[in-house]
Amino acid sequence: MAKQGLLIVISGPSGAGKGTVCRALLDQNPELVLSVSKTTRQPRAGEMDGVNYFFVNQKEFAESIKKEDFFEYARVYGEFYGTPRGAAEKMLSAGRDVILEIDPQGALQVKEAFPAGVLIFLLPPSGAELRSRIINRGTESAENLGQRLSAAADEVSLAHRYDYIVVNDRVEDARDRIVAIIRAESSSVARNTDLIQAITEEVKA
Repeated sequence: MAKQGLLIVISGPSGAGKGTVCRALLDQNPELVLSVSKTTRQPRAGEMDGVNYFFVNQKEFAESIKKEDFFEYARVYGEFYGTPRGAAEKMLSAGRDVILEIDPQGALQVKEAFPAGVLIFLLPPSGAELRSRIINRGTESAENLGQRLSAAADEVSLAHRYDYIVVNDRVEDARDRIVAIIRAESSSVARNTDLIQAITEEVKA
């Protein structure tokens, strides 16, 4: 039987650079698997269906909720986001380490439903940098910008409920810190009790 894979949740406020760091992480570590979420929001420039997200309408998303097809789901800025349960659990059971790139609401749902998950909160080096990133994305109207900045501040306040903090000052450094966390978690005593037991029994035999 394959050793259970790690569920690694990478989260943080809008503008923290979650997508960029995850791409760097997956490019360097092809053994990791990204769980692709479903969302009702419209694709942004350069995003592809089935790669960045599965883009669905409100009705399709509601049907998935009724079927309990989500590992977690949340409504963020009026749109729904959810992690398909079956695909993630299948990969974990096969021993694959699975990356979830999700917002803080969804991350905390995962922690409650799957306590063995490793929650990593990604932060920019400063509040001024976070404001700058959100403003310079140019994806928000003037009316929504204030809401987005306020929401980002609220999300940062949830960081103490996570297992690790990684500062995204430089993408490569943030990527390497996450790799170090994954290696340490994989080597923890709590995740290797079956191995310890098996070796103990073999020695006694």
